[in-house]
Amino acid sequence: MRVLPLIIRREFNAKVRNKAFIVMTFLSPLIFVGIALLIGFLSSMKADTKFIAVHDATGLFAGDFRDSKEFHFHNVSGLPLQTVKDSILSERLDGVLVIPNEKDPTKLAENIQFISDDDPGIAFISDLENTISKRLTRANYVRVGLDSTAIRKAQADISIHMKKADGTDSMKGLNWFKAATGGLFGYLIMMFIIIYGNFVMRSVIEEKTNRIVEIIISSVRPFHLMMGKIIGTSLAGVLQFAIWAVVGFTLLFVATQFFGLDVATTQSTAAHAATQEPGFWPAAIRELSSLPLFGMAICFLVYFVGGYFLYSSFYAAIGAAVDSETDSQQFLFPIVMPLVLGVYIGFFTVINDPHGTVATVFSFIPLTSPIVMLMRLPFGVPWWQVVLSIVILYGTFYGVVWFAAKIYRVGILMYGKKPTWKELIRWMRY
Repeated sequence: MRVLPLIIRREFNAKVRNKAFIVMTFLSPLIFVGIALLIGFLSSMKADTKFIAVHDATGLFAGDFRDSKEFHFHNVSGLPLQTVKDSILSERLDGVLVIPNEKDPTKLAENIQFISDDDPGIAFISDLENTISKRLTRANYVRVGLDSTAIRKAQADISIHMKKADGTDSMKGLNWFKAATGGLFGYLIMMFIIIYGNFVMRSVIEEKTNRIVEIIISSVRPFHLMMGKIIGTSLAGVLQFAIWAVVGFTLLFVATQFFGLDVATTQSTAAHAATQEPGFWPAAIRELSSLPLFGMAICFLVYFVGGYFLYSSFYAAIGAAVDSETDSQQFLFPIVMPLVLGVYIGFFTVINDPHGTVATVFSFIPLTSPIVMLMRLPFGVPWWQVVLSIVILYGTFYGVVWFAAKIYRVGILMYGKKPTWKELIRWMRY
């Protein structure tokens, strides 16, 4: 064990003194900020205004369409339809809404057309359908003798006021806020595992192909060499991530203040609608202050270390078993898939049912628990579930390291042969 700190120091120094590592440490934040500014700039650009003609033979709907920044409507009901279509071909118009003169409301609804050489957006067509549907519904009320004004007044507008059991106010859409808080931690772990797990694998492959490892293992046990690579690379990764965070956020803040761009405009429709509710941000700040931030930070570190060590053991074993990165592809897919599955489970299951069976089960499975459990934590998780999940994670890590060390011990000196899954299993039995 006395040689383990020396191996860790060697791996750490080899990584941080590498020219590519130094360049990407300071270049990556610049690239990230540049992309963020580009997205913000493109989002702030006004879309080209489209001119839409309305050919309404009934005379009922033409006045219901309102101009917007993107669409301008022109009533051309008095012109021949073929003339309007020719205007599309000559690019004077972007499209024409054709409403035929049908007396039967059912046939009218079935024969309305939108003619355009370009495919219109789903939201635009949906707005047209809603506008026509509302007007046609009011016309049907009049036709059957119903008072549309009385019906509109009789409609009830329900807004459920949300409260917690202790009497404090809650707010719709805060699940998105909680999921984003936990999702950020989970996503960071996934990215760290993929990026620096590959670093471990490449380091093993490089030493194996250069035959340096034959000299190293003459005085170091393969298990200590594998653990030293994992820990040394992880320390270099933590340093790089810390620099990325400080430099990236500083540059982003300075750039947004200088250019006046909003880089946070690409949020989902549901999340955006939630944040526009009156009183959302005071409730969100209150909710954030009530979260167990210290406990979440501790759990992040615990799951971060456990998840990284678990997956890095796989990467180190694969690096020892193959001679090139090309040969490693057949073994990497089963390793990456649980990480992707954990992210999907987190964003599509935890946000809707954080304490459901699916979310709970996957927060115990060690290959997905570092991501899923961190996404569940903002919603409140019983302490025994967190402890049990951590015990299973580190117990699995111990077992995987034991098996991975067997593959590492045999594969580190194997050259010129592509191993199969069957051979890897046989190596673990030695």
